Amino acid sequence: MKIKAKIRLGVSFLFAMVVLLGGLSIYYLSVLKQEAAAVLKDNNETLGYLGRISHLLNTQAVSPVQLQQIDILLKKQEQNITEVGEAAATAKMRRSFEAFRLTQQPQYMQAFKQAIDEVGEINRMALVRKNDQAQQTAENAVNILKYISIVCLLISFTFILNFPSFVADPILQLTAGIQHITMKNYEQRLHFSSNDEFGALAKAFNTMAEKLDEYEHSNLAKILFEKKRTEALIDHLNDAVIGLDATQHILFVNKVALDLLHLKAEDTLGKYAPDIALYNDLFRTILPDKGQEQPLKIYANERENYFTKESIAIQNDDTLVGKVILLKNITHFHELDEAKTNFIATISHELKTPIAGIKMSLMLLENAKIGTLNPEQQELVAHIKADTQRLLRMTGELLDLTQLESGKIQLQVTAVNPTQMIVYALGAVEQQAQMQDLSLVVELPESLPWVAADAEKTAWVLVNLLTNAMRYSHSQGKIIIAAQCQREQVIFSVQDFGKGIDEAYQAKIFDKYFQTPNSQAGTGLGLAISKQFIEAQQGKIWVESKLGEGAKFMFSLQQVKGNL
Repeated sequence: MKIKAKIRLGVSFLFAMVVLLGGLSIYYLSVLKQEAAAVLKDNNETLGYLGRISHLLNTQAVSPVQLQQIDILLKKQEQNITEVGEAAATAKMRRSFEAFRLTQQPQYMQAFKQAIDEVGEINRMALVRKNDQAQQTAENAVNILKYISIVCLLISFTFILNFPSFVADPILQLTAGIQHITMKNYEQRLHFSSNDEFGALAKAFNTMAEKLDEYEHSNLAKILFEKKRTEALIDHLNDAVIGLDATQHILFVNKVALDLLHLKAEDTLGKYAPDIALYNDLFRTILPDKGQEQPLKIYANERENYFTKESIAIQNDDTLVGKVILLKNITHFHELDEAKTNFIATISHELKTPIAGIKMSLMLLENAKIGTLNPEQQELVAHIKADTQRLLRMTGELLDLTQLESGKIQLQVTAVNPTQMIVYALGAVEQQAQMQDLSLVVELPESLPWVAADAEKTAWVLVNLLTNAMRYSHSQGKIIIAAQCQREQVIFSVQDFGKGIDEAYQAKIFDKYFQTPNSQAGTGLGLAISKQFIEAQQGKIWVESKLGEGAKFMFSLQQVKGNL
């Protein structure tokens, strides 16, 4: 039986008890009412008739009018006969009365009065009997109602004591079971013998506890443990880490990120990231997926700190499930780089003076007025001169690099004819190409639009690319220098057919001081400076190469409308 049916049955039982008590009470009250009404209607009326007749007979002489009134009352009595023997006594009254009315003899009056007393006695006895009967009925009603009330009270009291326990005890057991589950006591079970809703609830609870017990000892529990350990590691990283799901709600954020963003964990976890970005400028800066070309400068811990941003997309079967934003603290490296830049600038500047002195000494040695050098001495002077030129070029490149890094270099961006820059660059390397037996091939269209560029710095880039191409070209090889229009840009290219660059190194070839393995002597700064020069002019520089097929360096510059 279901709990609902049991509750309905219990309430119906109580309702039946109330109906039974009420019905019996109404029944016995009706019986008493009817008996009382019978006494009043029958016997009391007869006694009233007899009393009025006796009053009329109390006079010394009964007049015809009184006899007529007695006849009327007698007729009413004859119609109100209700008791056993009352009819015969009433008939005796009629005979005596008729005999007295005809003869006026006293013996008939005496018989009439005796008959009146006989009828009165019969009705008085009936009153006593009916009163006793009513009393007995009332006493029986009280006893029956008393017994039934006691039984109903006992049953109701038992119901009140037991029914709440019937409902509450399973709930208390369920509550205790849930408390055990919260304490990870997954061996807890409920044992209800009933087949009602509580029994079904106990089965569901036991199934849940069994599944939780299996889960606790499964690999998933280990995975969650590893997840918690990973979160603990992330929270103790020195770098700021922010994790978002596919809908850009924040999943986790470590303490370093909270300190940088000046936020609290309760204000970020589970919140929609763009909503936080509305009132947090730094978060609005790092939220977009695009990378930061320049390090972020953030004031934290009473000092300036530098961070690089990396946005890592998390995918599952080519489906984006979230991303991680990583802010790596590079303050220490930035300080070292700044110190290195200042050191290189100082050294490069200081080296220029002795190098200039060496060049002056070489010029004096080559002067015939001072003296003639033998062939061996001339060869030594030529080597010293070449090394001096190399040192001078190296110090120049270092100074250019430090100026670029410090932002002190000033670009003179104007409208420049690309063909003139190419011709200038070819003139600078033509003699060296002839010495290496290399042919320079120029591939230019009939006309090229002018570009927005610093002519000197761009020509320096072209010369550097040509010099590198000649360094890695074979004897009697060729170098192609070309330019072409592409949309609103002019693409410059320098292509050699030497040994080429491994694909693994192409992304790093423009880094400072980077040199590929087995590369020829160089500073590792030329391409880095070239990249800085081109990007400072809103252009791009890149390389295409395959091992054994040479390399093709290209850079783009924006066109300008009209010639200046």
